[in-house]
Amino acid sequence: METSLQPGAEWPAASPVTFATTTPHTPITKAQKVLLPLGMVLFDWLFWQETGGLNMLVFTVFVVAAQLVLLPRVAAVRRSGYFWLAVVGTLFSGAMMAVYGSGAAALACWVSVLLLLGYVNQPHLKLVLYAALTAASSAAQAWLRVLRGLRAPRHRGAGVRRSWFYGRLLVVPLVILGAFHLLFAIANPVYDQLSGRVLALLGDWLARLIPDISLAHLLFVFMGFVVVTGALVVVPVYVFADHESRFGEFIRRQRDRVASFGVRRPDFRLKNVRVLDLRKEFYAAAAVFGLVNVLLLVVNAIDIRWLWFGFEPAPGFNLMQFVHEGTYVLIFSILLAMGIVLWFFRRNLNFYQPGLRWLRGGATVWVVQNAVLAVSVGLRNYYYILHCGVAYKRIGVCFFLLLVFFGLATVLLKIWQRRSAYSLVRLNALAAYAVLLMLAAGNWEVWMAEYNLQARFRSIDIGFLLNMPNRVLPVLQARRAVFNQVSQLTADTYYGTYRVIEAAEAQRRLDVALANARAAYAAPTDWQSFTWADYEAGQQLRGHE
Repeated sequence: METSLQPGAEWPAASPVTFATTTPHTPITKAQKVLLPLGMVLFDWLFWQETGGLNMLVFTVFVVAAQLVLLPRVAAVRRSGYFWLAVVGTLFSGAMMAVYGSGAAALACWVSVLLLLGYVNQPHLKLVLYAALTAASSAAQAWLRVLRGLRAPRHRGAGVRRSWFYGRLLVVPLVILGAFHLLFAIANPVYDQLSGRVLALLGDWLARLIPDISLAHLLFVFMGFVVVTGALVVVPVYVFADHESRFGEFIRRQRDRVASFGVRRPDFRLKNVRVLDLRKEFYAAAAVFGLVNVLLLVVNAIDIRWLWFGFEPAPGFNLMQFVHEGTYVLIFSILLAMGIVLWFFRRNLNFYQPGLRWLRGGATVWVVQNAVLAVSVGLRNYYYILHCGVAYKRIGVCFFLLLVFFGLATVLLKIWQRRSAYSLVRLNALAAYAVLLMLAAGNWEVWMAEYNLQARFRSIDIGFLLNMPNRVLPVLQARRAVFNQVSQLTADTYYGTYRVIEAAEAQRRLDVALANARAAYAAPTDWQSFTWADYEAGQQLRGHE
């Protein structure tokens, strides 16, 4: 990224947080002493042997409320717009977990919590990635800080204090041992089987010793302790805030060589380095923009004539290969074009007055042509959906293209406003977070099933639809007649390939899935895993018994 510092200027240091934080020598506050055990009990109650649903909403509300309680009224965090954005995103994604319980909502929920904790830790942060890394680094240290802060009971004798000391000393080796055990279990199946038997025997022994507590539950409680301390105990992490403080929103003219994603560092070896002449750099940029604009014009003309108006795949035309290969190659070319623009406009070429107007014009035409190319990519994706149905990747391509259009708009801001690469990363990271929240708000599986179950499709992947969550089953049941109307039904195999199945086999598989879902919905369940979508699906399935 380009820096906005003038030559010789000092780098601003990251401002320290103004609220109560914990250090190796600072005990936790009274509020934290109350919230930590409460949070651990709540975490165990909400998530032990439960799936994601209403429990995620309750836990996110607890985390947000705890942050507001722990922050003093004058904290700089309360004045940070990014903090309040993370608060809204956390509560919104938690609500979507209570409504749909989808994987996208769960991902948005945990990302939002990380951002919230990152902006609490360093309120002057702006980069979304740096906020998430700050929160993760703080959470990785918080539980150790809390354990180190524990003290042996007073007036209990030297023996008790010595046992307390060695007990705390063994925590870190045990955690490292557990990490290597997981790695070896993943890499070596024989070790995984043997260790599983040993852990099962140990669990049986603990079950006989303490009937109500299992080894798995103890490990889950420890995980809850790590999560809750990471959410409630702030360990100041300045490295990412210090790094971000070196960047500026706009490019300023530099006398010496400047890294494209960093700051100018004093280096006496640069005195003997020949600085690239701006005129030669301008000629190189003009040649690139001119030649590639002509080439891209030809490609766009072909796509507009072929794809934009009245496209119909010929008989035997492999639409899947056409979309898959063409889409990914064109997306890569668009990203490469954005990178080339960022490269040429990274430094003093932004101030080359003799050719700046022509250079900006050529770059703008290139960006606009890449936007036209992105429209062609969207049309390829649309034709695939129109003739073959919707899948997760097709939805992903649609939202990715939204980010591409936004990214191209920010590239125009860089060209005409001399914005830095840091500014573009900041804006596009916020756009990516907004897209994640949009994905969390969708009932995508149900919408895919409703669209794909149409008799006009030549082939339907019934195995894909049956592998979706149970909330999709009412749609399959309502449109099961379509199974007998399409020419081909497919299902995946254990080897990752697809095979054609008969309509009777598809109906039998659906009946089995419906019976299992009705049994699952009829069984008594706790409120923690409740989702509104599953509740509606259960009501519809009971009504069609």
